[in-house]
Amino acid sequence: MEYRQLGASGLKVPVLSFGTATFGGGTTFFKAWGATQVDEASRMVNLCLDAGLNLFDTADVYSLGLSEEILGQALSGLRDKVLISTKATFKMGSGPNDLGSSRHRLIKCCEDSLRRLKTDYIDIYHMHGFDSKTPVEETLNTLNTLIQSGKVRYIACSNFSGWHLMKSLSVSERYGWSKYVAHQAHYSLLSREFEWELMPLALDQHIGTIVWSPLSAGRLGGKYRRGQPFPEDSRIAQGGGEGPPISDEFLFGIVDVLDEIGAETDKTVAQVALNWVLQRPTVCNVVIGARNEEQLMQNLGAVGWKLSADQLKRLDEASDRHPIYPYWHQRKSPVLNPLPDFYKS
Repeated sequence: MEYRQLGASGLKVPVLSFGTATFGGGTTFFKAWGATQVDEASRMVNLCLDAGLNLFDTADVYSLGLSEEILGQALSGLRDKVLISTKATFKMGSGPNDLGSSRHRLIKCCEDSLRRLKTDYIDIYHMHGFDSKTPVEETLNTLNTLIQSGKVRYIACSNFSGWHLMKSLSVSERYGWSKYVAHQAHYSLLSREFEWELMPLALDQHIGTIVWSPLSAGRLGGKYRRGQPFPEDSRIAQGGGEGPPISDEFLFGIVDVLDEIGAETDKTVAQVALNWVLQRPTVCNVVIGARNEEQLMQNLGAVGWKLSADQLKRLDEASDRHPIYPYWHQRKSPVLNPLPDFYKS
């Protein structure tokens, strides 16, 4: 397993982490993602550790805390061997303070996550989204206090806009508080909007990118192919998809190239799609999920090899989308755009 630096921090993380949104299920939205219980979760954790993957990602909102509870049980006796990433911000109850990133809420959320995870500290604590109602200073001051107390080691954000992240970094710098070292963001061959503003920002500010949904809710997992009916047991068919609609032709155009390259490399469609993400600028970690041990073992096979420059170019061309303004204008000039040549058209 390859390890990379997490942004500008001193922490090294494996290039793959195991996302546990599939743990729990219950009656929530996350039931469509999976319903892994403790016994299978424990086996999956051990498979990950055997492969050198020691970073496990969860969130308080996943199955309303059940994912954290199951992960905590699955990691029993292993805390000194693993890194844990969890998140807060989204709604966890019906009360007026059960949503957001206020001081009142974050302190409670952190304590609740520590209890469910059966640990004294969280390695990477993410703000799951930007809270527009709470002053940025209040959120960051609270996170800095949690770090100073030893309950959190590093802070990160997720699903931020460019100005959300840049403002947060500026405020932390102004007051000498701990900064976000990573941004967990949606990115895949089917969803490359991250490259328009957030990737250049990450390059400039040395923010590590942790990628979620690198297989686009399973669309790039190998089950979706031209001329075949969509699988009825898929996460999307069961209501677990996210993001805007994607046209069938755009999807199949990418899958056709993935199939070709899979045949050339003797790898699966999913492994090729994951390897592409791992070779993108700023990416230090990709969150893989799995409903079962077979899926997990397949996804672990995305590391230990690299796509060729020609194969990367073919995937870039198949997945390219013309960006909105001002990004289409910035694409034309190396003075305006710090990204490598692959991004410019």
